[in-house]
Amino acid sequence: MTEAEEVDFEIDPEDLEGGPVVAAPSDHLSLLVNDLHVTYRVFGAKKVGHGPGDKQGPLQKLLRRGARQPPVREVKAVRGITFAAKHGESIGIIGVNGSGKSTLLRAIAGLIPPAAGTVHVASSPSLLGVNAVLMKDLTGERNIMIGALALGLTTKEVEERYQEIVDFADLGDFVNLPMKAYSSGMGARLRFAISASAVPDILMIDEALATGDAAFRAKSKAKMDSVRESAGTVFLVSHSLGTIQNMCSRVLWVHEGKLVMDGDPEEVCGRYKQFVAESKKAAKAKS
Repeated sequence: MTEAEEVDFEIDPEDLEGGPVVAAPSDHLSLLVNDLHVTYRVFGAKKVGHGPGDKQGPLQKLLRRGARQPPVREVKAVRGITFAAKHGESIGIIGVNGSGKSTLLRAIAGLIPPAAGTVHVASSPSLLGVNAVLMKDLTGERNIMIGALALGLTTKEVEERYQEIVDFADLGDFVNLPMKAYSSGMGARLRFAISASAVPDILMIDEALATGDAAFRAKSKAKMDSVRESAGTVFLVSHSLGTIQNMCSRVLWVHEGKLVMDGDPEEVCGRYKQFVAESKKAAKAKS
């Protein structure tokens, strides 16, 4: 299967309701990405199996492992991306699977060190999910406390916003159960609710809306608008072109780690949709 065949974009009718998104006017930069490069190093290669006479004991494996170094393969996930973001913008990031969208967000959030280039931010970005903090064996209640504290809220602020977070995530009595009992949609809603509760200056959302229904997407859009109206900046990664066009004032198209296009959502999404259709047609002709 080719990269183009893996893409799963969709346009939901409810995503297109509500009219165009208007960018909040501002001359102040919230973020500057300058010639950013991110490279992963993949060590070794997994061998599928051994021949009948190739079985090795623990000692032989240890000696062999120390005798030679495993091969190293470099994967250039982000290659020379440059752009600036202003306060009040909501920026969508699109691209086929494996294009580097999520890696770009994680690098901006400071979770991945760049191989080259720089990222300058006016304040600490909040990457939706606080995945490294939330614990599946703990209840939703405990995770709300831990996740919100990790985002910088005080204990008093968490207590004041606790019910709002629960209501936004629509958890009901499930808030008292361990997160491992949650569906993927419930987990995504909780992560969104926790991340947005801190009202960050830079909010980054990576595919969280894909598991939500129309009502949740409407609440999410309202929360994103609230962040933008308070002079914040929102980044949204999604395969849903309808969601991107409805919620974003600007779109970045990333392909093979490079920035292909940066501009108006309707224009960029239209070109991207055309590219995917042509790629699928070419792949079908080869098969």
